[in-house]
Amino acid sequence: MSKLRTTVSAQSRFLNTYDGAENLCLEEIYTENVLEIRTELGMAGPPQQSPATLGLEELFSTRGHLNKDADTVLVVGEAGSGKSTLLQQLHLLWAAGRDFQEFLFVFPFSCRQLQCLAKPLSVRALLFEHCCWPDLGQQDVFQFLLDHPDRVLLTFDGFDEFRFRFTDGERHCSPTDPTSVQNLLFNLLQGNLLKNARKVLTSRPDAVSALLRKYVHTEFTLKGFSEEGIELYLRKCHREPGLADRLISLLRATSALHGLCHLPVFSWMVSKCHQELLLQGGGSPKTTTDMYLLILQHFLLHASPPDSAPGGLEPGLLRGRLPTLLHLGQLALWGLGTCCYVFSAKQLQAAHVDSEDISLGFLVRAKRAVPGSAPPMEFLHITFQCFFAAFYLVLSADVPPSSLRYLFSCGRPGSSLLARLLPAMCVQGSRCKEDSVEALLQEAEPHNLQITAAFLAGLLSREHRGLLAKCQGSETALRQRQACARWCLARSLHKHFHSIPPAVPGEAKSMHAMPGFIWLIRSLYEMQEERLAQEAVRGLDVGHLKLTFCSVGPAECAAMAFVLRHLRRPVALQLDHNSVGDVGVEQLLPCLSVCTALYLRDNNISDRGICQLIERALHCEQLQKLALFNNKLTDGCAHSMARLLMCKQNFLALRLGNNHITAAGAVVLAQGLRANTSLQFLGFWGNKVGDKGAQALAEALGNHPSLKWLSLVGNSIGSAGAQALAVMLEKNVALEELCLEENHLQDEGVCSLAEGLQRNSSLKVLKLSNNCITYRGAEALLQTLERNDTILEVWLRGNTFSPEEIEKLSHRDARLLL
Repeated sequence: MSKLRTTVSAQSRFLNTYDGAENLCLEEIYTENVLEIRTELGMAGPPQQSPATLGLEELFSTRGHLNKDADTVLVVGEAGSGKSTLLQQLHLLWAAGRDFQEFLFVFPFSCRQLQCLAKPLSVRALLFEHCCWPDLGQQDVFQFLLDHPDRVLLTFDGFDEFRFRFTDGERHCSPTDPTSVQNLLFNLLQGNLLKNARKVLTSRPDAVSALLRKYVHTEFTLKGFSEEGIELYLRKCHREPGLADRLISLLRATSALHGLCHLPVFSWMVSKCHQELLLQGGGSPKTTTDMYLLILQHFLLHASPPDSAPGGLEPGLLRGRLPTLLHLGQLALWGLGTCCYVFSAKQLQAAHVDSEDISLGFLVRAKRAVPGSAPPMEFLHITFQCFFAAFYLVLSADVPPSSLRYLFSCGRPGSSLLARLLPAMCVQGSRCKEDSVEALLQEAEPHNLQITAAFLAGLLSREHRGLLAKCQGSETALRQRQACARWCLARSLHKHFHSIPPAVPGEAKSMHAMPGFIWLIRSLYEMQEERLAQEAVRGLDVGHLKLTFCSVGPAECAAMAFVLRHLRRPVALQLDHNSVGDVGVEQLLPCLSVCTALYLRDNNISDRGICQLIERALHCEQLQKLALFNNKLTDGCAHSMARLLMCKQNFLALRLGNNHITAAGAVVLAQGLRANTSLQFLGFWGNKVGDKGAQALAEALGNHPSLKWLSLVGNSIGSAGAQALAVMLEKNVALEELCLEENHLQDEGVCSLAEGLQRNSSLKVLKLSNNCITYRGAEALLQTLERNDTILEVWLRGNTFSPEEIEKLSHRDARLLL
């Protein structure tokens, strides 16, 4: 145990993943990411709350089980979101005795290194030979692990970099018999081996199948840094007086760069290139490619003699190290095509990568997976491997322009979504020579191809093409590559749009975008060509564009706004359950004028983002609906909301459920309602308006001519609020559904509502579930129902009725839903 703690501590103490030149002490710069627990959607019950944001110490908490009998905790996140660093922090806390002490043994593994193991191995060989070897009593130690699996934790980082797809077809239950590494891992995850030992698996979302999720106990989503997290990280990296403040001010002034930084890998780049960024001032990077070229410039300048280093990324600087960059690119592309991310000395030699190339800093030592004389090497991060592969595809004379078509097919011809979207002539089924560019692109993992395609589009943009042409000397070759990339992107999107099924009669044509669509949009954005974006969306004829659960962050918002603002007809844009945030809202503003509705449920948006959104919405005639439930809104945005209702007399729906709005916010919002004559839907469930807020809203809605639906579910409303709503019902002639579940109305409040309904002729549905109502309150409602033929349903579930009373009431009037 002591040796294992020492070993894990030594491996975890420094952050060398993102930096080949210096070691960063993890403890000094580690910053918490936004970690949310995944819950099943569509389950019956009260309105869903926002996903809980948790700390690392809650990774093994008892809530949110997908399968209570499973052993595996799954952490998913996009490339660069901090999954490896999170695991490293877990290892360090355990080794230092500061957390996770319920485990006596922690065994860390990297999936990219495990897949290099060709020989069959057993559980014992995996733990002892490839993690930590017990110097004495190996059999006793192993028997203790088998007898006490609940004291054992195994972590597997980067499942998306494991070339084998998960299957549960081959069962292996013996901890001593050897089997293939993939079968060993799959049976560990299923619990066939070391049952009750905890396993933590990290992966990008695309690599997690529904079959694998069957064996997941709890799933978490790592969403990168919050705005506060970005600032805290930069302050930890730069403790010099004023430097972090200048960097943070720069980010706030350049929203595109700020949006990129919610991924920790970009925050690291900003920290690393702080001098270049502060010198550039207004010319800050806008796209992902811009940022990677900046870090390339940083490393090239760092490796150049001080007296010969130019002031920026000039052609001479690139040209001087072009052989090195192409060697790295050739290695990167070969690795992507063979699913290899850790390179032996022999593989480096085959790609002509020598010690001078390694000294540039983009290749760093990997933790040794297989005993050998020379330590294996890996790229700083998978995104750097994709960047260098794209660089090679753009600049290598050995790459025919036509091979780029395979890049945008994202896999074998016909095997993936994007391949099916491309025309047959774009990806031909001809056999490719092994290890040719075409063969490598066909065999690479789709999510890595998507990142590479976006980089390639960025490198071929007008802004960077000139630099690369001077570096390589062939403008014609670059133009050919650009023409191929432009054609593939436009055709892919056109095919995607044409594949959308026709609309259901009476409804708007709807399209649910898949992650591949997001990457096509990202690639268009990287190319930064307005005309191409305009051409690409020309064929999009939908009324509703749905991008829920698509890992949309601020960078994706910038890309979508760049492309969607060219739509010819208005669209309802649904972005629920993503990571838009305030910065993402700011990025979406340019396309708000083509939106009829904007749905932003569960997006970690605060008052600042919404106030910016509304300021722009006031000038967008088409926008008629906003859905903002499950965010971080408070009374601070109420004045902006009230102004929206006052000024936009064609506005139809405002849904603010499950935020943090109190009576004070409701009073302000009521002022806007008094001046509004168009609103039809107002959702306030899950806030804290109380009686005072309900009274203010009721007074404002008494004579409202158009409101059809009002939800005040779960707002701590009592009898006083119910009395005000009853008065509103006496006057209102438009409201058709009133939702008051999960409050404290009791019989007194229900009797008031019943009295108000006697003089109401519009309400059709009244929802009063879970309000501590007894038979007395139900009796008052029955008397009203005898005189009111308009009401179709009264919900009374979850109140205090005996079984006998329920039966009796249901026989008296079928409109009571008990």
